Amino acid sequence: MPISPAAVIIPLGILFFASGLIVNIIQATCFVILRPFSKNLYRRINRMVAELLWLELVWIFDWWAGVKIQLFTDPETFRFMGTEHALVISNHRSDIDWLVGWILAQRSGCLGSTLAVMKKSSKFLPVIGWSMWFSEYLFLERNWAKDERTLKSGLQQLRDFPLPFWLALFVEGTRFTQAKLLAAQEYATSTGLPVPRNVLIPRTKGFVSAVSHMRSFVPAIYDVTVAIPKSSPPPTMLRLFTGQSSVVHVHIKRHLMKDLPEAEEAVAQWCRDIFVAKDALLDKHTADDKFSDHEPRDLGRPIKSLLVVITWICVVVAGTVKLLQWSSLLSSWKGVAFSVFSLAIVTALMQFLIKFSQSERSNPAKVSPSKSKSREELQASDDKQE
Repeated sequence: MPISPAAVIIPLGILFFASGLIVNIIQATCFVILRPFSKNLYRRINRMVAELLWLELVWIFDWWAGVKIQLFTDPETFRFMGTEHALVISNHRSDIDWLVGWILAQRSGCLGSTLAVMKKSSKFLPVIGWSMWFSEYLFLERNWAKDERTLKSGLQQLRDFPLPFWLALFVEGTRFTQAKLLAAQEYATSTGLPVPRNVLIPRTKGFVSAVSHMRSFVPAIYDVTVAIPKSSPPPTMLRLFTGQSSVVHVHIKRHLMKDLPEAEEAVAQWCRDIFVAKDALLDKHTADDKFSDHEPRDLGRPIKSLLVVITWICVVVAGTVKLLQWSSLLSSWKGVAFSVFSLAIVTALMQFLIKFSQSERSNPAKVSPSKSKSREELQASDDKQE
């Protein structure tokens, strides 16, 4: 039953930021002490530590809101999930596609070593962004002259990653909205591209660079398509916090990296073709209200995230009680004022995180050109959009 956001945001915010700061301190300590001497040991420990934070969001998804994910994939893809390095490309349909990816990674056993290519501002998010930085997420400025070097350096660092990882790359470059779809359709019409109905036109420079630098040590690309059935409201962070459930359908198709073409323009075209096929797949999902080429797999609701949250509650409550006993914080007006101010900060940060995740607040769509372009001009326009 839906409940008031304020009744949830404050206690969950206190739990998340208190436990997150503990995680950040452990990560920072390991980064300074361990990483200079053994990068692999640091990565293995950081994986376990970061997972203690990510599992809190998994708990909200699984246990608090009770969101159900149905996975549609073939047996071979399902068997390989979590056992190999993979580049993950997905449509960016909802506010919490990244969290859906975390759920899939958690079920596959590689949540702590899941990475993503994200905009630079994300790393400044309190707790969650800092933890991503320690976990080697790649942060780009949306300026290809700078981002090309950043992406190349970050991908080369992953060459000796000691554990199976997923690197998520949202090649549409922004989250889906109707306004952005209209701009993409106008752009496609003016440039002679297939006109999309359910996705945006992929920006291929980052994908081409990723394939170029990962081809030798990443065996597979996971083509992920996320859809919401007609009977379910789209999941959002606010709905999750207020305990409102949704259903998410996820289709995954595994492609071998070695099967991709060698030429950069051919790789870019492969990416565009994947999104044309993804668009058709989403049309079929709209008609059938499911991905009908495979039977759905219910991923269940593992108890691990519940146990982690219960443990964090005990740690945070015990720590708070000890702090109050030691400092007598609530015995003076200054202490009470400080406590109220701290709660206000936590509430504001939670509100910021919720708004930060909303599709409507992502970057606006580019204005489409007014006349047809040649292939060379199209590639140059793609460069600028990156």
